Amino acid sequence: MANGWTPERRAKQREAIQLWRPWEQSTGPQSDEGKAVSSQNAVVHGLRARGWLAYQKRINDLLRACKERLKQI
Repeated sequence: MANGWTPERRAKQREAIQLWRPWEQSTGPQSDEGKAVSSQNAVVHGLRARGWLAYQKRINDLLRACKERLKQI
């Protein structure tokens, strides 16, 4: 193969990984700071982030209230 991974080498590597099982040693972030950082791993652009959507809703509610108030005048 072009990248050096023959089927035999791939099978040998799979067996080695199955023996040492790195996923069982991974515990994730321990500190609050680490948890906060890792919680943002999936954020790509933030336009659908919970905080941003809540902010948009508050702005839209305020604009709607202003329009209703102007209609009464």
